[in-house]
Amino acid sequence: MLDQHEIYEQILFESLGTMAELKSASLVAAGNHNQGIRIESNSGVFFLKLNFDHERDILHKEEEGLNLLRQSTFLKVPETYGCGRVEDYNFLLSEFIPEGKAKLDYWENLGLGLAHLHLTSRNEFGLEKDNYIASIHQKNLQTSNWVDFYIEQRLEPLIGKAYFDRLIPLEFLKKFQEIYPKLESNFPKEKPSLVHGDLWSGNVIATPDGEPCFIDPAVYFGHREMDIAFSRLFGGFDSKFYASYESVLPLEPGFEDRMGLYNLYPLLVHLNLFGVAYLPGIERIINRFVK
Repeated sequence: MLDQHEIYEQILFESLGTMAELKSASLVAAGNHNQGIRIESNSGVFFLKLNFDHERDILHKEEEGLNLLRQSTFLKVPETYGCGRVEDYNFLLSEFIPEGKAKLDYWENLGLGLAHLHLTSRNEFGLEKDNYIASIHQKNLQTSNWVDFYIEQRLEPLIGKAYFDRLIPLEFLKKFQEIYPKLESNFPKEKPSLVHGDLWSGNVIATPDGEPCFIDPAVYFGHREMDIAFSRLFGGFDSKFYASYESVLPLEPGFEDRMGLYNLYPLLVHLNLFGVAYLPGIERIINRFVK
């Protein structure tokens, strides 16, 4: 069994080749699921994400998401250099981006960059392959109708999982499902947009130049308002971000009223990951629309 130093060396070898030599490694981030390691080598400085997830492709899907974002927006997205598994670790080696101080036009640039991303479109909602949001499996079966996609690929799998794991009773499962017939009349008809998919403040950082940078995506082609709603869920972004975004892609009237319907999905993600503390937020939204 390799020790930690040998694991880092093996990752450098698999990602960069025989000439890469490890100089130092230090922990820079740790969460419920991943560890972030700053790796210094003779080939440069890198960010190494590690986890023990039993889903061996989880970081490969993140790499694919980063690559798709990079092709679709002028905002900074970290370069990736290698992805795989060493011992029991899944790993993703990417560009190390030291966090800087946001420039005065940071929020305006973020809004323009997200609008640019959302202008990337396809004929169907979803993606060629499934992926993940955090450690939750995210279904992406391509579908022509947004409401069908949202119900079948987003809400139903996670409310079902919550019931199976005894986080909710059968009575609430049935009440939750009563929201489905109401979605068609609440969501504006729009073409599929490439969305970040996990857009909260922790997944956007400032580069050393003070520009916004996307990290940790859960990409798919969805309704663009999913990203806007998610960005409002945990405190929201600066108002300049929303004004800048709408200068390019104005939201249809009534967004404030339907925002909670979009946020049922990230709240279900948090319910399944972290427990019943997130259930009251879901109940409040359901109670607004289901009497």
